[in-house]
Amino acid sequence: MPELKKAKEPFRFYTRLHLSGLTGLRASTLNQLLVLIKEVPGSCIYHHTHRFLQQHQYLSPEPPNDFAYWVTEVLGEDELGEKLASVDTIQFNTIRALRERIIETIDSYLKNSPLAKMKFSHEGDEFYFIKSVSFVLPTNYVVYDLNEFVDVLTKITIDSIYFHIFEARLRLEKANNDFSNWIESSFGDKELADSINKLDPYTYTIEDLRKTMIRIIKRKIARYDGKG
Repeated sequence: MPELKKAKEPFRFYTRLHLSGLTGLRASTLNQLLVLIKEVPGSCIYHHTHRFLQQHQYLSPEPPNDFAYWVTEVLGEDELGEKLASVDTIQFNTIRALRERIIETIDSYLKNSPLAKMKFSHEGDEFYFIKSVSFVLPTNYVVYDLNEFVDVLTKITIDSIYFHIFEARLRLEKANNDFSNWIESSFGDKELADSINKLDPYTYTIEDLRKTMIRIIKRKIARYDGKG
C-alpha cells in the first residue's frame, strides 16, 4: 500500500488584498470601447472579466463580464453581448490572450454590423475602465503533506483560495493553478494534480470549489491509507 508522502517542498498559502482604481478612461461607443481595450493595462481586463467573482464569491456561478453586460444593457447589442459572454475565460492562461479574444470578437462584430458603430450610450452610462490592484501577502500557514494541506484548506480565507486558483494562473501567467503545481512537483502525483486542474473554477462559487477540492484530496488520502 503506498504511503502518504512528505512534500519535496512545503506549500505556503498566500492571500491578497484587493483594491479597485479609477483610470479616468471611458467609452460611449463600441469603437471607443475597442480602442481602449487595446490600450488599457492588463489589470483593467482582469477587473472587468473577474469583478463578479471577486465581489460575489458566495453567489451562483457563471458570472457575466462587464463588457458583455454593457454592450447588451446600454447599447442594446444583444448578439455581441452573447458572443462576449460566451468567451470561455478558463481557456486562457494569460491576460494578453484573453484581451486578444475580446478584441477579435468586437472587431469582427463591427465589421459585420456597421450600424453598431453609430450607437452612443446616454450620458452617465458610459463604460468606465477600472483597474484591479492586488497586494499579495504570505499567511502563517505552511504545509508539508496532504493531510496538513486539507486541514488548512478547510479554514483558509476565500481570498487565499481565489489567489491560488485564479490570480496565480492568469495574472502571473502560470500554466496551472498553484495547488495543482505543488501537488505534481512535490509529490509527483499527476493524477491528483490533474483532477484539481480540470475543475472549471468559473462554474463554482469559491466555497463550493473549496468543498470539491477537499473531497477530491480526501479520496486520494483514503487510498493511501487503504480506506478507499
